[in-house]
Amino acid sequence: MSAKTASDNLVHNYLFLRRAIGFLGIGLPFVLIFGKLAVDGGGLLNSISGYYYSGMRDVWVGIMCAIGVFLLSYRGYGRIDDIAGNIAAVAAVGVALFPTTPSNGDRTDEIIGLLHLASASVFFLTLAFFCIVLFTKSDKEIPGARKLERNRLYVASGVIMLVCLALIVLCGLIFDDMTKALYPALWLESVAILAFGVAWLAKGGTLLPDKTAKAGTRVTA
Repeated sequence: MSAKTASDNLVHNYLFLRRAIGFLGIGLPFVLIFGKLAVDGGGLLNSISGYYYSGMRDVWVGIMCAIGVFLLSYRGYGRIDDIAGNIAAVAAVGVALFPTTPSNGDRTDEIIGLLHLASASVFFLTLAFFCIVLFTKSDKEIPGARKLERNRLYVASGVIMLVCLALIVLCGLIFDDMTKALYPALWLESVAILAFGVAWLAKGGTLLPDKTAKAGTRVTA
């Protein structure tokens, strides 16, 4: 295998990982919400994490663990990318394995719930860091023609995640009784996850790709 072929294969593997993470993120809220309606019936749950206590538990855990595995396998432009990917991977698995506190939970459930909240916070904060700081870099001396557009999308996605995280905390601490019937955590978590998925799809070349003049190959940076 030539050095060029090996390099091309490595690029394709990176793009596949980015796209896989993006598609899993985009699909997660829809799969959980509509899957629960089909399997269990009834209405909406208070949060995405709450679907752990529905018939979609295995799907929820499976998708979050898959995201964790992909993030653990991901390698970016430098050591900081690898560290961030590892942190996000551990946090994703933590979100899956430490469920949110159930309504009738005991002291042990509350401790596990705190671990869930910590994992979720680290997960979203790290992903926002990916979008705002790491994804806006380039491994090329001359970035692609649409790099500026992608950078705007990355930064917007990261800001959306941070705003959603702040609003979830605000609603939970201050406006819980007023907003509970509107399922604010469910919608805000869904928006944050969708923003995360969109950013990774752009990084994987599915959204706003550049095209090489030689063969119309979709590339991104």
